[in-house]
Amino acid sequence: MLLHLSTWTEVEAYLTQSQGIILPIGSTEQHGPSGLIGTDAICAEAIARGVGDSTRAIVGPTINVGMALHHTAFPGSISLRPSTLILVIRDYLISLTRAGFTKFFFINGHGGNIATLKAAFSESYAVLSDLNLPNADQVQCRLTNWFTCSSVQHLARELYGSQEGSHATPSEVALTQYVYPEAIKQAELSPEVASGHPIYGAANFRQRYPDGRMGSNPNLATPEHGRQFYELAVKELSNSYLQFLNSV
Repeated sequence: MLLHLSTWTEVEAYLTQSQGIILPIGSTEQHGPSGLIGTDAICAEAIARGVGDSTRAIVGPTINVGMALHHTAFPGSISLRPSTLILVIRDYLISLTRAGFTKFFFINGHGGNIATLKAAFSESYAVLSDLNLPNADQVQCRLTNWFTCSSVQHLARELYGSQEGSHATPSEVALTQYVYPEAIKQAELSPEVASGHPIYGAANFRQRYPDGRMGSNPNLATPEHGRQFYELAVKELSNSYLQFLNSV
């Protein structure tokens, strides 16, 4: 059940049965010469919809732009500042809590969002308490990252070994190929790929990682691999969502 394809009466009926909602969040940033700029949002959205179908949960609209300031020296990348993303998450939570939701299950597709999301949850708990909303003390947020699912990581190691890398990875590129086979890109990649450098500002990032990859070989990706990653992530995160929904 997709929130944006539902009516308010359908949402009201849903809330009599469940107060849980799945919120996909990703990023709009470069993913190397062959990865789609929307990779992180595409992956999070596809998996969130799969989990929603599996658990009969409502799925909110995808938050497509995240915290990706270090990628903005590459054309097409868009970023929110951490402070802006915190406000966005806070306002989402206030609106949905007012409606009656209390269990917020975020499926994240971008590592750069993790610290900001955790900060946003802490700030939101405090703000919701100050607003004295009737169910504010019941609000709980859970952050999950599809790419850190144990089953996903196991398959990535099996398929790609050290060439999985940490950005513009073959696993995430494979998932986008499965979701959007008509948008598969090809590029000749240098066998030399940077890895292990600390992340600072955007200019420094591009200097250290000139083609945008971080230790990865996305040319190993296939749509069939993407299907496998999708099915594993949906299964694991469906179990996690149901456990979260039923927890105190």
